[in-house]
Amino acid sequence: MKAIRFAAAGVAGMAELDMPEIAPGHALVRVRAAGLCHTDIEVLHGRYGEGAFPLVPGHEYAGTVEAVAADVTSVKPGDRVAVDPNIPCGHCAACRKGLTNLCTSLKAYGVTANGGFAEFSLVAVGHLHDIGDLGFATAALAEPLACVLNGLGAAGIEPGARVPGTALVFGAGPIGLLLALSLKARGVVSVAVADISEPRLAFAEALGLESLVSGSQALAARAKGFDFVADATGVAKVVEGMVGFTADGGTALVFGVCAPDARISVAPFEIFRRQIRLAGSHSLNRNIPQALDILKRDDGTMARLVSHRLPLAELLPFFAKSGGDPATMKVQFSADM
Repeated sequence: MKAIRFAAAGVAGMAELDMPEIAPGHALVRVRAAGLCHTDIEVLHGRYGEGAFPLVPGHEYAGTVEAVAADVTSVKPGDRVAVDPNIPCGHCAACRKGLTNLCTSLKAYGVTANGGFAEFSLVAVGHLHDIGDLGFATAALAEPLACVLNGLGAAGIEPGARVPGTALVFGAGPIGLLLALSLKARGVVSVAVADISEPRLAFAEALGLESLVSGSQALAARAKGFDFVADATGVAKVVEGMVGFTADGGTALVFGVCAPDARISVAPFEIFRRQIRLAGSHSLNRNIPQALDILKRDDGTMARLVSHRLPLAELLPFFAKSGGDPATMKVQFSADM
């Protein structure tokens, strides 16, 4: 089978691999769509995970069940499924508390085990979730959306809970926009997105979001004006400034991935005096079904975040790109090409 393969740190290329042998409790999935995430680039350079090379990357994917092991009864060939990539140990302190995303020995398809940037992927059946008639490109958004939902849950924005009146998301990339759209789906009426890219802000407006230019006077005038503020840039200076835009009694969420050695300066007195809640979020936590439910009810707006659907070989150059065309949103491998 054809696959993208990380041969070693910084070395990515196309490869012809043997078909995986079906192990007990597993299913062979024919990958139909798989999304590229910045985490994949971090994995390539050995900055995320265990640096387990060689490796087939890709942790955002969906497809059809091709075959199952003899002991499998929960799925069958032909089933349309999305993959939960996280593989927790199930017995460490974090797992026992239900925080499987914080497992001390967390592994994942596409990070420590072969993932979705291949024609086929071998997956334990407990990690497969039915997608019904949802399009594969949309279903492959379930993993990043589940990460967003985990973040909103950490910030207290959950079904049945009181939602903020106003929200601001820094970063108009695909994950920032998915976060902003999820806030709207949770019932937040006024959601703004801040970025330095005017094309990306124009796209945000086309999705029904308010746009604000980072560093502008218009944004500065909104200081302390948002009940909920989130960073989806991974830029430490942006994170440092979030509290200044958070209303009294509001919440600030660190969602973007800053460099491990980055540091910020925040006044503890301001957190105390203004009763600001700070929240952090990492990965997803067994919530692919909830993400799929939102995608099934969405009117197609979230699916618009997929800007490129490409064959495997044409996806490879995107692993070497940093920044690039602001019109590029979610890039996916599509088996339909």
